[in-house]
Amino acid sequence: MHADRSQDNPYPTELAPSRRSLLLFAVSACVVPFAGNIVDAKQATAPPKPNNQLSPDAALKRLMEGNDRYVQSVSRGRDLERERRLLVDGQNPYAAVLSCADSRVAPELAFDSGLGDLFVCRLAGNFVNDDTLGSLEYAVAVLNTPLILVLGHDHCGAIDATINSLDEGKPAPGHIRSLVSALAPAVRGSRHQPGDSSADVIRQNVIDNVNKLKSASPILNPAVEQKTLNIVGGVYRLETGRVDVLG
Repeated sequence: MHADRSQDNPYPTELAPSRRSLLLFAVSACVVPFAGNIVDAKQATAPPKPNNQLSPDAALKRLMEGNDRYVQSVSRGRDLERERRLLVDGQNPYAAVLSCADSRVAPELAFDSGLGDLFVCRLAGNFVNDDTLGSLEYAVAVLNTPLILVLGHDHCGAIDATINSLDEGKPAPGHIRSLVSALAPAVRGSRHQPGDSSADVIRQNVIDNVNKLKSASPILNPAVEQKTLNIVGGVYRLETGRVDVLG
């Protein structure tokens, strides 16, 4: 006599869960509470810097006022010890900056900002890739940052290297070629413009990456459409320290 296996397997054969479905269920059981914890943490934790809770327009105004102080060499003094203690358990930056890694460009200094004020992503050529996009999405979705600035600068070595590589038809060495590949569309897109080719590419690269961020789903584009986020571009002038916002 065969044992009745209905006691061992309560599922009809056609409804028996596969190993894949069980694995997906287990993963979702872990992920959903994690996502919920992020939301709960946002709601339960008071922002360490209440003055950083700004509208997108107010955030841009504050950013540029800081740049004015920097240009005029009247930057504010900071109680860094107090700010460090204040920010141990959280952050709520009022702006995010996608900047070039160039050592001559320091966003925290250029905008006379303190600790916890700016969420900064830096890489040569200040362009959007998966890593910078994910970082900026985190700033907006989790930290409620109302402003993103894509910050290029004049005399950019990454831009010049890209122009030279394309003009000479020679690939850049090592992983620098990945930078050239990312910046090449700005070079090609500015070929028809008169004037300084390097300056044209720098500006075009900023504009291209602003547009890329504005259209990025599923986080940034809806925030822009709802007017809870503004994304702008700017060019830092090495000689003066002035940031020109691109209209």
